[in-house]
Amino acid sequence: MKYISQFFDIVLRELNIIVRKNRIYGFCMVVFPVLLVVFFTTMLDDGLPQDLPIGVVDHDNSATSRSLIRNLDAMQNSRVVYRFASVTEARNAMQEGKVFAYLYIPEGTAAKLMAGRQPDISYYYTMTCMTAGSMASKDLKTISMLGSAAVGQATLSAKGATKEQIRTALQAVTIDAHMIANPQGSYNYSLTTVFVPGILMLFMALLSAYALGMEMKFDSGKEWLARAGNNILVATLGKYIVHALVFLLVIFSYQYYIFNVLHFPHLGGVWSIVRLTLLQVAASIGFGIFAFGLMPSLRMSMSISSLWMVLGISMCGSAFPVAGMDPPLQAMSWLFPLRHYWMLYQATVLNGFPVIDVWFHLVALVAFTLLPWFVLRKVKIAMLNYVYIP
Repeated sequence: MKYISQFFDIVLRELNIIVRKNRIYGFCMVVFPVLLVVFFTTMLDDGLPQDLPIGVVDHDNSATSRSLIRNLDAMQNSRVVYRFASVTEARNAMQEGKVFAYLYIPEGTAAKLMAGRQPDISYYYTMTCMTAGSMASKDLKTISMLGSAAVGQATLSAKGATKEQIRTALQAVTIDAHMIANPQGSYNYSLTTVFVPGILMLFMALLSAYALGMEMKFDSGKEWLARAGNNILVATLGKYIVHALVFLLVIFSYQYYIFNVLHFPHLGGVWSIVRLTLLQVAASIGFGIFAFGLMPSLRMSMSISSLWMVLGISMCGSAFPVAGMDPPLQAMSWLFPLRHYWMLYQATVLNGFPVIDVWFHLVALVAFTLLPWFVLRKVKIAMLNYVYIP
């Protein structure tokens, strides 16, 4: 009973700090996460970039070239906004950022096509912005292929070929492609579900280190431990159960929004979402406490937490696959909580696979949760003996 009363005394003390004494907690726990969710889900609400500015240099000016340009302009991801008189003008416009790509149709293109000769149609795109460059190059490649296919169809039809013969000649092999789990190819489904949790884990780790650092800064650590009878385990559980509950409420609200309102794909059941969320919060808070235990300093512990969590966004494998990294980086990826969160999310929530397929990532998140156990004694010593140094 003594431990229970001490536990709830610490809980009430932490609630008073969060609600009345320090507004930073409210901003980092509620306000910033809400703004973060609104920012990402609205920025990527179309799923893919649309109406990317494209330029055209049409020296042929024939019915065929104009048809190609109209088809390019009709594509969802591209919009023809400039018609340049020369390649030099088009290149300068691309260097200035006015267009992401341009199509060059030389003089005599239509005549060569109708004569059965092979004309050269060139397109140039910038990969300064990889997403825009990839989308533009995809549309330009499609237009080039459609143009040659249309001429080939007209030629074969003039020679008396049947529709089946024309189809076989133009496309000898039919491709049946399937995009698993994200058939729309939506960036919102693939990026929001890793960036938002990643930044939320950053907030959780930072606040966990910050909470201990503030106890040292204002010399309230002794009073905090005294309320728990100098039992560091009771003091830590009472302090961070409040943080965990607030973040759980925020994250469950975010998940309800993306899965029930925005209808993000999730083949896994509710339990897989709940299980992953509990591990996400526990591992993030555990890492923040561990960072303070390694470096009992407000500034250093927050620096470690922020650096490690930010690096985790690059090392988790959502944008660049871990399998394509150098072997040392592949081994290093195991040290980032977001990597294990992402693997569990895509396997159990997005695809609905059984958790046994990725059990080692679940064990890794549990290990991050237990990291504070190895530094609690050092945290206690720091609260009782260390002097805060700005």
